[in-house]
Amino acid sequence: MLSLTVRNIWANGRVERGSGSFGKWSAEVAEAAGVQFLDVTDAIADRYEIIGEEKVRTLFPEDHTHTSPEGADLNASLVVACLNGLNRNPLAAFLSAKGKSLQGWIALHLPEPSNPKLPTLFLIGDSTVRNGSGDGSNGQWGWGEPIVDRFDTAKLNVVNRAVGGLSSRTYLTLGHWDRVLAMLKPGDFVMMQFGHNDNGPLDDPARARGTIRGTGEETREIDNPLTQRHEVVHSYGWYLRKFIADARAKGATPIVCSPIPRKTWKDGKIARDPYGQWAAEVAAAERVALVDLNEIIARRYEELGPEKVEPLFGDEHTHTSRAGAELNADSVIAGLKGLERNPVAVYLK
Repeated sequence: MLSLTVRNIWANGRVERGSGSFGKWSAEVAEAAGVQFLDVTDAIADRYEIIGEEKVRTLFPEDHTHTSPEGADLNASLVVACLNGLNRNPLAAFLSAKGKSLQGWIALHLPEPSNPKLPTLFLIGDSTVRNGSGDGSNGQWGWGEPIVDRFDTAKLNVVNRAVGGLSSRTYLTLGHWDRVLAMLKPGDFVMMQFGHNDNGPLDDPARARGTIRGTGEETREIDNPLTQRHEVVHSYGWYLRKFIADARAKGATPIVCSPIPRKTWKDGKIARDPYGQWAAEVAAAERVALVDLNEIIARRYEELGPEKVEPLFGDEHTHTSRAGAELNADSVIAGLKGLERNPVAVYLK
């Protein structure tokens, strides 16, 4: 069962996501009947917002509902991408080479504050903070899920808006930061952790998510092969400073985390990541709290040793199991408690 395709109806730069409650009802029926459900609404809407309103308009030649052949081909590709995102695609054996090549799209179901009257701690980052839909369905967890249990949720919303596969750059350019900003209010907090996906190429045709290494002000202009837009790419540090400045402008408190370390051993030590150093440099320059996860967790792994660290990972070296995510969540709390001034101290259990 599928949710609805998306109509060409926009407001404030955002496209309409479904007509009424039909998508919600479809999901409820699918769950009750025990059948697979594909959230094509969000998949298509996300792609439309990447492409932009002007380009999407050309996909609807007659009205705001029915697509051109090009628009239908795009929607068909996204339906197959949703199929590929299932844990078990029942049609996998029948896909063409083109169908098999489409990267799987996972319905993220990103949360929002459950009680808007309370302050909110927003988590932003990549799959090491929130893996997939945040339910551990692939045996991999980010630390943003178990960390909720470390806070008093009667006093503070903890909202994990991290998205797997994104860099600091693509978290901004794909509109996820704008959605957080729309919810952000004075008294809130934003904890950010990026770096694992920032080291890729700037303009490769598969992902185009890399940032310029370091914290400088240098830029590079590219023609983005995914969005079909001209883009000015900045440094890793520039994107962190952008998040910090925007959060402060909203009256919120930013907190920087260096990226968790990979399970990469060398001479009995865990390799440190240069992005950890750059995150620390930005935090110091901007005078914001730093939770140096790269160092805190690396030291913990070294204390445990390779044999005990092995089950903390759900893949070769990057994504943690539930046990690893719990350890990392504890490391975040330890890092916060180690600060001269812990900005969220009053909300901890």
